[in-house]
Order: sequence, then C-alpha cells, then structure tokens
Amino acid sequence: MASHVSPQIGWIGLGSMGIGMAKNLQKHLKTTGALALCFTNRTMSRGAPLEDLGGVPCNSVAEVVRKSDIIFSSLSDDAALESIVNEIIATGSLKEKTIVDTTTVHPDSSVTASSKLSKAGALFAAAPVFGASPVAEAGQLLFIVAGPAAATKAIEPYLKGVMGRGGRTSSQYPGPNANSNRNFITAAMMEIVAEAHVFAEKTGLGSEALEGLIEQQYGPLAYTMSRRLTQGEKPWSDLNLAIKDVGHGIKCAETAGARLKTGETVMQHLEEAKKFSDSQGQRPLDSSSLYGIIRRDAGLDFESDFVKQRDNKSNR
Repeated sequence: MASHVSPQIGWIGLGSMGIGMAKNLQKHLKTTGALALCFTNRTMSRGAPLEDLGGVPCNSVAEVVRKSDIIFSSLSDDAALESIVNEIIATGSLKEKTIVDTTTVHPDSSVTASSKLSKAGALFAAAPVFGASPVAEAGQLLFIVAGPAAATKAIEPYLKGVMGRGGRTSSQYPGPNANSNRNFITAAMMEIVAEAHVFAEKTGLGSEALEGLIEQQYGPLAYTMSRRLTQGEKPWSDLNLAIKDVGHGIKCAETAGARLKTGETVMQHLEEAKKFSDSQGQRPLDSSSLYGIIRRDAGLDFESDFVKQRDNKSNR
C-alpha cells in the first residue's frame, strides 16, 4: 500500500444512490486537497458527472481495489454485493484495506461479506444509509455503521458533513437490523399516507385539504411522502429495490419471531404495482406506485388526475 498523508478512497457502484454519495465525497476530497476519488461502475458513462468533479475513472473493480486504501460500495442488492466481494477478494492480498458497503442488504449478507473479507485480510464495515436518492444528492443521509473500531474510525471523516447529516455506530459486528427497521417504517408510513389520500378522495374531503392537514400535523417527512404521491415529486426508490428492501424487513422479523402485518400489506401492493409495470412493458415505476394500486382497489384510476394532466402536457 502506498504511503499517503491522506488515504486513497475508492468507489464501486454509481446507481441512483451511489452517484450522489460519490459526488459529495469527491467534492470534499477536492476541497481538502486530498487524493481524488477513484471509481468504477458497470456502465462507466454513469461516472461522467463524477469525472467532471475531478474523480478518476478505473476500468475495473480490481483496479479500484489495488489503488485504494478505503473502498466504498453502493450496489443494487445482495447478489451484487456477493459478486463484488468475490471480485475484491480475487485481486489478492487485502491487508490494510478497508471495505465499506452502503447497500441495503439482508443482515446475513453483510455477515457473509465480513467473514470472507476478514479472511482475506481486510477490515469490513456495513454502513447502510437512511434516505433516498434526493437525500443522497443533498448529502443528508444518515449512516448506520457496524464493524471493527478501526474501520468505523477510518471512515468517520467522510460521513457527517460530507455524505450525510450524521452517522451512528450500532454494533461492532456487521449485520445490524436497523436498516430493515428503517425501511419498514418508511414503507408503512407511505402506505398509511396513500390509504389516507384514497379515503379523502372517496369521501369528498379531497387530497388538497388532506395534504394541508398532513403538513401542519405530521411534519415534513409525511408531507414529502404525500407530495410524492399526489404531485409525483421527488422519485426516491426504484420499485424493484423497494420490493427487495421490504422483503428483507419481513424476513428479519420472521427470524426474530415477529410479524410485520403492515409490511405484508405494503409488499402485496408493491408486488401488484410490479405486475402493473410488467403489463405496461416493464414501465419503470417508483416505490410510491403502491398508491396507484390502493387507488385502483378503491375503484379509482391508477393515476390521479394531476398526474394524467402532467403527463399529457409533457407529451405534447
């Protein structure tokens, strides 16, 4: 490993979450005079905005790992994490390397990754995030970090005030269920807000009046969710990723001897939305599309009048 005043940071994965985090990290590195971020992604064109900020593209995971001291990853799911971990291990000795995964995966996947990487000589920290892509872009994520003290200390300078509004260390060992709980709470809140809007529309109260009540009574998070549903504002998470995340929560609860009945309802609506997406030629949908299913079950159209008018205008 090369000797630097500051460590060389690497990044693997530039999806909707990863690109926002990586850009904020590169801005910080540039401002502090540190070495530029090395990055790679399956589709390298995704890294163009990062390269514009001074990030250094690498042709492979192996190249990022060889050049870097601390490597962050932001991936799509458990299978992607397993694949990338295998690629990292295949590069050879990982002594003095710190691997940090920010992906929402099942706790067992983090434990497996930690075991494999530890045997190869690396430190591993699981650092799943609270927040969606607009929050990542704004650098306001909350990190829930678990791993050896040396790993959590090494990444501390790059979390609060850089990629996030803060970080919490939940355990010395990876595999915390905090992220599953967060995903469950977020999904359950969206389910409740969506059902409330359908209730308001069917009973004549109307969504506009309800939205005012939500803003004044239940705070910015519920209000932001409401605007996602009624105005199509700020798409946050891909429908398929939402199905994966809520599924992890349900399974974790089952393992612990609990049952997330609201989570099961959310899952049912998300899976129905996936069927609708498939029937529309795999039309890409946000997790908020569960609102369309709840509307349809109540005898309303899948899309609200506002969304229909908006889409018609954009197609002219």
